[in-house]
Amino acid sequence: MKLWCKTLVACGLAMGALTGCASSDVEEMPVSPLPEISPVVAPAVSWEDSVGDGVGEYYSRLHPAVRYGKIFAASRDGKVAAFDEKSGDELWQVDVNELFSDALQKESSGVSLSAGITVAQNKVFIGSENGLLAALDADTGNAVWQTMTNGELLSAPTVAEDTVVVNSSTGSLDAFNVDSGEKLWSYESALPTLTLRGTGAAAYAEGGFFVGTADGKVAVVIKNNGQVAWEQPIYVPKGGNEFSRMADVDVTPLLQGDNLYAVSYNGNLVSLEMRSGRVVWSRKYSSFNELAAGGLHLYLVDDHGRIYAVDRRNGLELWSNSELTNRQLTSPAVYRGYVVVGDFEGYLHFISREDGSLAGRIKVDGSGLFSQPQVVDDKIYVQARDGKVAAISLP
Repeated sequence: MKLWCKTLVACGLAMGALTGCASSDVEEMPVSPLPEISPVVAPAVSWEDSVGDGVGEYYSRLHPAVRYGKIFAASRDGKVAAFDEKSGDELWQVDVNELFSDALQKESSGVSLSAGITVAQNKVFIGSENGLLAALDADTGNAVWQTMTNGELLSAPTVAEDTVVVNSSTGSLDAFNVDSGEKLWSYESALPTLTLRGTGAAAYAEGGFFVGTADGKVAVVIKNNGQVAWEQPIYVPKGGNEFSRMADVDVTPLLQGDNLYAVSYNGNLVSLEMRSGRVVWSRKYSSFNELAAGGLHLYLVDDHGRIYAVDRRNGLELWSNSELTNRQLTSPAVYRGYVVVGDFEGYLHFISREDGSLAGRIKVDGSGLFSQPQVVDDKIYVQARDGKVAAISLP
């Protein structure tokens, strides 16, 4: 089995970023076989449906979003759909290529959706590989507005009151009016010679957007004017070549209480004070996956699929699980007493939060799961590579 170029990182230089590559371009790495377990939970699919053709074998962080009693999902080929949260019945489905055909003819031959979904202010926000940022009406799927940004959009837009921001592949955090799409400001961060193909979404709290950068920093950008409140390196790149010096903070900073948590590729997992950026503690981990939190614990999937629980007060490791190594795990999510992760064969795994043991699993779809499971109202929502959207729960 060959890992995605996102995992191996070594697909080649391309104007300051690692661009997409076919799976045949990377080396084979040993993948852990599916472990035998004695299940203690029996997850079941409550409903399932599909949207478009999914994302295929492309790198993508598209994931379902749940709000207003609906599940919203999108596919790389431009389809966006809404489903009833309880029954799974499709409420509407639109094609972004048709909604914005006039604008797209001027810019490109079409869109490949890659950013989102974010739902807020009764709107559905999505972004594309060619820089399109669009807002749809959450009730009907009708177009509200669209604009072209300066770079590829690979992470979900972030909405804060009257502002929506997107983090682009060019190192620019761009802000737009949430109702009109009018551009408000941009914050530019430095791009190293070589970076991961991906960006982390911003988090928002107390008037500031918290965002990771490709040069190993976390920055806070003030919502009202786009000025930087503080920047803090969480890892200083080291090594004699560009590959060893990669230190992307490719995740959304996780805000918990007065602190935030972030992790870099090839670098560190850190706790920072939100107001000052002061480093509270730092531990050596490497990841490009989103963090999850439950109680006083952080949960991390590293760049080889090892799963860790860490005490967020001091960074001490509580347990680790390496039984799913190199199975291309999704970012983790917390569900009841379990950490849940998906893998490349389409299994959703349930891992005990107490000791890291495998407690159960369910196969959702053979095309594979690729994005962080979404946990809302005691259900888990996942999306498969072929476009299947499923709701999963425990009895």
